[in-house]
Amino acid sequence: MEFRYKIMPGTLAYTGKELRSRWVAETTGLSGDAAAVFFGPCQVATEDLVDLDDARAGATIVAARMAHVIVEHPGCDLEVGVLRQRLLVCLLCEALVSMGKSVRRDGDDAYSDGRKLTVSIAAPSAASCLIHLGVNIDPRGAPVPAIGLEEMGLRPVELMREVMAAYQREIESAAYAAGKVRRVH
Repeated sequence: MEFRYKIMPGTLAYTGKELRSRWVAETTGLSGDAAAVFFGPCQVATEDLVDLDDARAGATIVAARMAHVIVEHPGCDLEVGVLRQRLLVCLLCEALVSMGKSVRRDGDDAYSDGRKLTVSIAAPSAASCLIHLGVNIDPRGAPVPAIGLEEMGLRPVELMREVMAAYQREIESAAYAAGKVRRVH
C-alpha cells in the first residue's frame, strides 16, 4: 500500500465539514490512502461534531490557529481507523518527546503541562474511514484549558512534516508486514 500526503500552502479553516469522503482528493489531488495537512483556525459548531457524546453535551471546538491533518483510508473499517488515529497521535507525542517536550497521551488526545494540545476523531463514511487531528498552534478561544505549539516554542510545519513522514512509514510498513505472512490453521 502506498500512502501519500501533502502539506498545503496558505491558510485554510477547519469547520468539521471537511471531514468527508473525497475531500483530501479534491483538495490535494491525492487519491487512495492519503492525507492533507493544513494550517488555520478551527471553529466546529455543535451540529457539525461527529462525536455523539460531545454533540449531546453541546460542545464546540475552537482555536485561533491549528495544524490540521485529514487522513482518508478507503475500505478501512472504523475500528482499524480508530487504531490508526491513535497511532497518529502516538507519533505526534513521540516527535514532541524527541524534541524535549513533556507530553502525555490519553486515548486519542495529547496533553502538555496539564492542558489539551490536540483534538482528534475517526469517523466512517460510506467508502472510507476518515481521521482529523488538530494540533493547537494558538489555542485562543478553546473551551477547555489548552496549550499550543507557539507557547511550546515549536515550528508547526516542521513538526507536522516529521509526524506525517513517520505515519507514512508506519502505514506502508504495516501493509508490507501484513502481506509477507502466510495464513495459519
